[in-house]
Amino acid sequence: MKNFLRILSLIIVFLATPLSSHAAEKVEYLKTDWSFKGLFGKFDRGALQRGYQVYTEVCASCHSMKYLSYRNLAEKGGPEFTTAQAKAIAASFEVKDGPNDDGEMFTRPGRLSDKFVMPYENVKAAQAANGGAYPPDMSVLVKARGGGVDYIYSLLQGYEDPPIGLTLDEGVYYNKFMYGNKVKMSNQLSNGLVEYSDGKEATVEQMSKDVTTFLMWTAEPHLESRHRMGFKAIVYLIIFTILVYFSMKKIWSRIETKV
Repeated sequence: MKNFLRILSLIIVFLATPLSSHAAEKVEYLKTDWSFKGLFGKFDRGALQRGYQVYTEVCASCHSMKYLSYRNLAEKGGPEFTTAQAKAIAASFEVKDGPNDDGEMFTRPGRLSDKFVMPYENVKAAQAANGGAYPPDMSVLVKARGGGVDYIYSLLQGYEDPPIGLTLDEGVYYNKFMYGNKVKMSNQLSNGLVEYSDGKEATVEQMSKDVTTFLMWTAEPHLESRHRMGFKAIVYLIIFTILVYFSMKKIWSRIETKV
């Protein structure tokens, strides 16, 4: 009987400990109004353009955007820069090309058809520059993380001093929204870090929302067209249902009359 009680107590401790620690780590993400949510949701063009600016000036030095081309910046449903603006953006980057007639690689100004310039030549170079950590590609980051936009938005604002008694290794930072509360990326945002071309105040909260909106678009570039298609499908189904209802009603009324 004693052995049974001992085993039972060990099982209770084993089950209760991870549950309690998990509950302690669970944090409610910050919430904000996302313009692209819901059936009629659309991207805020100003937020997308500001978000691109934050990505370029803050994030692009470490994080790649390998599935995006500069021409996408001028496409409908996205930031919708003018073609001239998109060309100027592309031309502001040096792209490696070649080989030329002499068999050598060379650099040239970017074109609309070029993919976004990678911050590092390869994975090893990225790890060497970031203390062994590999900065993830941001093209579909929103879809690859649980919590989606709310998680990214919260993470960018979640840096705090660690609690008393918690010691962090060198190059590790405390973030209350990160699983385990430890992250190797330092706090990248501070008030006034960028100067928005539209005059919007660049607070940490605003920059977090803008760049997260931009990352949502990179992960879902056809979101608006899907919403429009979904709305049309719903309208079609409603009309079809009404027609079927009245058709069946008319057919059954004839059958009942004959009976």
